Amino acid sequence: MEQARKSIMVTWDFSAVSENALKHGIKLANIVKNDILLYHIAADEEEKATASTKLEAEVKRIREAYKIEANFVVEVGKIFDEISDFASNEDNNIHMVVMGTHGIKGNQKFFGSWALKVIVGSAVPFIVVQDAPSGDDRYSNVVFPLDFRSENKEKLQWAIFMGKYLNSKIHLFKAAINDKDLHKKMNVNLNFAIRFLIQNNIEYEIHSGKKLSNLQKEVLAFSKEISADMILITTTKHITSMNYIFGAKEQYLIANEERIPVMCVNPKSNFAKVGQFMYG
Repeated sequence: MEQARKSIMVTWDFSAVSENALKHGIKLANIVKNDILLYHIAADEEEKATASTKLEAEVKRIREAYKIEANFVVEVGKIFDEISDFASNEDNNIHMVVMGTHGIKGNQKFFGSWALKVIVGSAVPFIVVQDAPSGDDRYSNVVFPLDFRSENKEKLQWAIFMGKYLNSKIHLFKAAINDKDLHKKMNVNLNFAIRFLIQNNIEYEIHSGKKLSNLQKEVLAFSKEISADMILITTTKHITSMNYIFGAKEQYLIANEERIPVMCVNPKSNFAKVGQFMYG
């Protein structure tokens, strides 16, 4: 039996930011030969009916303008539950999710926390965007922050994916670490990453941070310096309510002031076994 085509899921609220997310989704879908799925959350059944009518028109527009297969889903519920659950359901064949944000400003200063609540728990990666993609047909430079955590290996499969399918150059950015044991663990992660990048003929460079406890700020500054197209991060493995209140480290990058797209991979993401992208 023929396997159903996967979809790039785009969270949709009829805003300009949603349109930016859609353009990223279309760029990705054209490269990896996926469909587009617009996903909208409604407050009640009445709103669902209204949104469905609007989305029918949006899907028609997308098919005609971009010559790509597009569909939509509207569900009643809460964004913190429904988006991740739908994306993670293997029956829905979601490849990844593209989600737009207005960034952190004014009363949205806690958006990073808001986005993290949506993203955490998803079995597929989320790409959080603020602006439309560049006119380039690839994501040329991807920054890969690297420290001592074992989760670094889990996002490596997506670095391989980007190198193979998006023709990306991977910039491995090492954290500044004084502790000898932690530094040794980081070097193990670095060597692991290098080995698989080489085996897959992925172009890469190694860069080193200089300031202790400032990895996120250094990553963002470096990303700006090289005009990075994306930053690839893992979410906090055991996130708690305190992380939402005081801020998990990745929140600084998710809605960053440089408006650089960020791919967020949850620990133990089950989209694919690591080997799927790492060989052949």
